[in-house]
Amino acid sequence: MGRNLDIEERIFNYEISSEAKKLAEKYGYSDYIVERYLKLLDNEAIDLLEANEIPMPQTIRCNDFLIRCDELEKRLVNKGFKIKKIPFLPHGYEIISSPYKVGATHEYLMGYYYLQDPGSMLVVYLMNPKKNSFIIDMASAPGGKSSQILQLTKDNVKLVSVELKKDRIKSLRSNLQRMGFSSYIILEIDARKLSLKDADMILLDSPSSGEGIIRKDPKRKKSRPRSDMKKIHMLQFQLLNKAIDMIKPEGEITYAACSTAIEEGEYVIDKILRRNEVDILNTYSPIGEHAFIEFNGVKFDDRIKNCIRLWPHKHGTEGFFICRLKKNQN
Repeated sequence: MGRNLDIEERIFNYEISSEAKKLAEKYGYSDYIVERYLKLLDNEAIDLLEANEIPMPQTIRCNDFLIRCDELEKRLVNKGFKIKKIPFLPHGYEIISSPYKVGATHEYLMGYYYLQDPGSMLVVYLMNPKKNSFIIDMASAPGGKSSQILQLTKDNVKLVSVELKKDRIKSLRSNLQRMGFSSYIILEIDARKLSLKDADMILLDSPSSGEGIIRKDPKRKKSRPRSDMKKIHMLQFQLLNKAIDMIKPEGEITYAACSTAIEEGEYVIDKILRRNEVDILNTYSPIGEHAFIEFNGVKFDDRIKNCIRLWPHKHGTEGFFICRLKKNQN
């Protein structure tokens, strides 16, 4: 018990150095976030802070369920858009410049594309959803990843899209309908209370602190008091435990958090591995790097190196943690 308390202290209550306080004041952050950057990245922490000052470019995912991507390119270019293919995303494009709002075109309203950040797209490509499978998306609104699952399976799948908040279900339903899909049902429920069983695949793009989208939303630099981190961690841990209970033996779970925080990535997975019911899949990713197996003197399970981290200053994406798990046979 004492050892566990010591680990929790090291993860959640590490001391803040004078350097972190100084940098936090300069860049407008909560100091505990900057201290974590320093502990994880050392000299690269400044690179990350600088990268987070550069706004995220707008990016879209072509919906080739309704239109060929080369045809969408032509349509947008003819309207005066300047776009660039994102090499590591099969359907991803960066909007270099646009004559008007990207979400106000006829093509958008017809469901030919979805506004989605690159790291978010990558999560579902790495998940690699299979046709004819039973899939649960445990936190689905506003529908980016659910629509991508349906797109990659050509709408040939049994998808349950789960959302807790009633006001977000409207956008979820609207996006799935707009993009031409029908092989899904939407459940309004806390995913921790689901009673589903034997899913083939589960996606948990977990509720998070949102530290990974500081480039998109600078308010995230200070939006979460430090005391929130343990609450967020526990929610993620509970949701992932529920996913393990719902997945069938040999089924796959993709866990993701749009965050640079150890508390929301490596430490969640480290605790989950102690159940001895899942193993980590070694996943090839065109970008990213190995997750951490140590933080502030706490050693994590070595298998966690096979999880993936995306960094704004290295990969030009949001900050993301991505890990694929496979449930062991009973």
